[in-house]
This record gives sequence, C-alpha cells and structure tokens, in this order.
Amino acid sequence: MKIGYLVSDYSAPSHTFVRREVATLRLRGLEIAAFSIQPVAREGEAESLLGRPLLVYFTAIAVMLATSPRRFLSAWRLALRHRAGGLRSLLWSQFHFVEALLLALRLRAERIEHLHTHFANSGATVGMLAAHCADVPWSLTLHGISETDPPAGALLADKIERARFVACASYFMQAQAMRLVAPSQWSKMQIIRCGIDLAALPKEQRARSGRASPPPRLVSVGRLSPEKGYAGLLAALAALVAEGREFSLAIVGGGPSAGEIREQAAALGLGDRVEFVGPLPERSTLARMAEADIFVLPSLMEGLPVVLIEALALQLPVVASRVAGIPELVEEDVTGRLFTASDWGDLKRALAELMDDRKAWKRLGEAGRRRVADDYQAHSAAVRMSRLFTGLGRAETLLDGRGKR
Repeated sequence: MKIGYLVSDYSAPSHTFVRREVATLRLRGLEIAAFSIQPVAREGEAESLLGRPLLVYFTAIAVMLATSPRRFLSAWRLALRHRAGGLRSLLWSQFHFVEALLLALRLRAERIEHLHTHFANSGATVGMLAAHCADVPWSLTLHGISETDPPAGALLADKIERARFVACASYFMQAQAMRLVAPSQWSKMQIIRCGIDLAALPKEQRARSGRASPPPRLVSVGRLSPEKGYAGLLAALAALVAEGREFSLAIVGGGPSAGEIREQAAALGLGDRVEFVGPLPERSTLARMAEADIFVLPSLMEGLPVVLIEALALQLPVVASRVAGIPELVEEDVTGRLFTASDWGDLKRALAELMDDRKAWKRLGEAGRRRVADDYQAHSAAVRMSRLFTGLGRAETLLDGRGKR
C-alpha cells in the first residue's frame, strides 16, 4: 500500500517527529511518498508544491480540467466553501485550490492509495482538496490547540467529517475535536501518541546525587512567543533570585517575542543567569537538554509537546504547566512536577521544591523514562498508524482507556 504524507513544511525543525513517523512506517514495509507545501531543505526529502515555475501550475489546471472535469469543479466548489469569510480568504482559497490540483496530479502519478496530513492548518486544506480531486481517502493528525482555535478551528469540523480517520496526539485534543462534531463522528478518532526513538537520544551528562554540587542547571525549549509563557517564567525566576537562590537557565528557541523577552530578563537582573541560545538543530537541542538538571515548560497553551516527551526520555525531572494534554504525560511527583498555568507564584513554588529535593531528580527521571518507553515510542505509534491505513484499525473503539492496542 502506498501512502502520501503532507505537511506544510516537511523540513521544519519542529516537524522532526513527522519525519521520524515516516521513517518508522517505511521500516514497517509501507511505501511512503512525502509532500511539503513549502520548499524542502534537502533534495529528495519530500516533493514541494510551492516554488515551481508558473507553467507547472497552469499545466495542473489544464490536465485536471481535461481529464476529470467533474472532480475539478467539485473540488473548486469545495474550496470556495471551505474558507473563512472575507475577500482575502477567498483569494487564498484559490491558491490552495491550485496547489491541491498539482498535488492531486502527483497522487495519481505516484498511485497513492491514501493521503495523510499532520496539523489541521492550510496545508490540511490543500490535502483535503487534493484527496477529493484525486478520489483517494484522506486523514489527519491533530496536535495542538491552535488547530481548534480560530481561524483553523472554524474549518476543523468539515475536515473531520471528510476524513476517514483522525489521529489525536492526546486525549485533550480528542476532546476538543469531539466538541466540534456530532457524536456520529467520534468513532473516527484514535489516540496516536507522537513517538520518539529512545536509542537515538544522547546519554545524560549530569550528576544526580544528594551531595553538594553546583547550582541547578535549568533548560527550556520552545518558540519565543506569548503563548509559551516565558515572561511568567522570568518573573518566577526573579522571585527565586530575591530569595537568594542560585541557578542558571538556558532557553533554546527563537520567535517573535525574542527581543521583548531578552529585555525583560535584563530588566529583572537575570542577564548573567539566563542564556538565550537561539534555535538549534534537533541533535544540538537534545545535547543541551542532556547537560541540564531540570527541564521547565511554562506554557499557557499546548497540545502535548514532543520536547516534553524528549525531556522525560532523557531522564530529566520536569516542571510543566497543568494544561491541555500535559497531565497525560506528567504525573505529579511521579514523572515530574506540575504548576497551575499562568500562576507564576505556583511555578516558583514548584521550581523551588524541585531545586531543593535533589534526591528526587533521579527518581523522577527514571520514572519519566519508563513512561516514555511504555507509551511514547515511535515503533508503537507506527504500528497503530499502519493498522489505520490498511483498515485493520477501523473497528477499534474509544474505550481502550489509554489509547493502546
């Protein structure tokens, strides 16, 4: 069976887990053709839809209109309906339609039997239109709250209704999807955790004992944007400094709020304690995490971030916000410590308690690693995805309790 995989930007550092999923499915014997809306970083990694000569798009329009006029017109009408209001959205719907025609031609040429899309964004719109035009089944994976918030959320119900199945990275995302559609659609939804490759992770490079040791080394990885809560993290750290505590923090990532967050750190007197590392490749990011003592995730909204799974796999004790799908992974004082999202005093408390309880670092780290090994390995996710692609998972119910088979 040949499967098409589509994401908006196949080469993006944040989409490492998609490339890992594709590689694992290939090892299981499925033939995968990868597609990317944006141009890819490495030739042959995936086939790009954008960045082609104009003649390619005009040819796609002409060929699809000549060979499948009914499907062409039906997909065009769907593109006109499946959009937000306004002239700008109308214009973009036509761009998405042309991209979908090109993808539909490639699906036919590659003899794709099923198209799968990660994230319910504009890339998923292109995938849905292309699958409709090529007359192949289509499915998608839901990850985070941005897919149920506007503008994507306004179109999600229609995508779910048109999908053969919907993979949800967490029970939280499954619940958000369920509230948008009729109960008759719920049976399409399956819990498919984002899996990681434990063998590919670097070895820990830190001591974990109760003996006197250097100040705790904290690390946080994420996009520097308002929803990630870094302003609150810095406020909590400043309060810890006021109590006379010693520590260091490395923040890995970039984003639109980088300048503002740097200025806040300087204003709070944290300049010598907080290192802004910037964005790093996956292996370098994991190496920086492996050097730390504590991983902290201060987010105001999330799905179930892969970086948190990686932190537990690296046996890092974690402090994370009690929001969305995070409590499905981080259990209080078992695999980490939780704080109430947006309550920076509670974050300060959780960090202070973990900093003081060095004996707990090893216990929490080992439990976190076991949790990932049990529920979040790439090969386990690939088994379930392959069953869904081949139809063997269609009779499964939502009553499994933990999304395991």
